[in-house]
Amino acid sequence: MKEIDARGLACPLPVLQTKVALQEESYKTLKVIIDNAASQQNVQRFLESRGFQTALEHVGSDYAVIGSCDSMTLEQSRPVPKPFSDARKIMVMCATDRIGFGDDVLGIKLMVNFLRTLKEMGDELWRLVFVNNGVKLTTDGSEVLEDLKVYESEGLKILVCGTCLDHFNILEKKQVGETTNMLDIVTAMQLADKVINI
Repeated sequence: MKEIDARGLACPLPVLQTKVALQEESYKTLKVIIDNAASQQNVQRFLESRGFQTALEHVGSDYAVIGSCDSMTLEQSRPVPKPFSDARKIMVMCATDRIGFGDDVLGIKLMVNFLRTLKEMGDELWRLVFVNNGVKLTTDGSEVLEDLKVYESEGLKILVCGTCLDHFNILEKKQVGETTNMLDIVTAMQLADKVINI
């Protein structure tokens, strides 16, 4: 079993260490030790995307993510190039819970209207990403929470920064979207045809 000690590392370093380990050798079993819930979720999701079955153990105040798979599953999980597509992919990144400066009440109202109007982009809206103060829009009490849940149920992938949720101490309050890391966000930016920053 390969063991990775990723304690004390900021997101996305635990995922990157795990990814490097898998690139170096085809391990059938890995144990990744992490000291925060956001990284634990990200490492579990990463391993599962590579065909691993995961289990979680608590070691004191730390987490141990154990991933295991057989050789056949490991071979099938290797990335396969996707066919070329003409579909335009727009990523919208919200780094705040309001738009503009000057009047916070107006800024919040503008953000609510903006997010509710995004559906007019149709199929071109490919990813909706929340970072920094924007992650608060995905939690209990958010005025747009139900709208975001509808977007997600209709197939829109919503990514929510785990480091940001941790910073504001609201990881447990998130109600919509996938807790993610900067590696996933940067990868999405590379794949997008256009990135809109709010």
